[in-house]
Formats: sequence, C-alpha cells, structure tokens
Amino acid sequence: NMKISELGINQGRVEVEGIIVKKRSLRRVENEKFKGIVQEAVLKDDSGEIKITLWNEDCEKIKEGDKVKLVNGFVKEFQGEKQLSAGKFGRIEKIS
Repeated sequence: NMKISELGINQGRVEVEGIIVKKRSLRRVENEKFKGIVQEAVLKDDSGEIKITLWNEDCEKIKEGDKVKLVNGFVKEFQGEKQLSAGKFGRIEKIS
C-alpha cells in the first residue's frame, strides 16, 4: 500500500488505505461523460489526508468513519489540489 503523503498528481494504479473523515454534500452531475451522483470526501492515513471523489453507489455505501481501501485509483489535480478517484477501472472497498 502507498501512503497518502507520497501520492503525486497524474499517478495511476494507486492502492491506498485510510479512513473517511469527512463527507461533503452530494452533487448531481449530467454531461456527455457522466450522469449520476458525485460526493467529495476526505481520506486520511497516518501520513496525511487527501480529497477523494465518491461516485454513485459509493456515495451511499461509504460512510464517515469507514476504513476503506482504494484499488487501482488515480490522482488528478482539481482546483489546485490533489484529488483521488476510483474512476472507471478502480474501486473502493470497505475494510471495516
């Protein structure tokens, strides 16, 4: 597993574990690439924290305080900050 503090922008194949410490409000998104719901959250481990984007059923499934593992995620830059996402090919799993 990687540490949050070591993640770089445009890094792919990210595997990281942490705790969801904050969830923000849901947004409904509809464009040519995506239709559904998106929610921003914060993932924290002992090295730091990073914003993470939850999509569709993950918004419902993942709760504040859950320990999760992101498998095959990627890091992008959004409004000057690093942001993690599972994207099309990754997934977020609840550990506990």
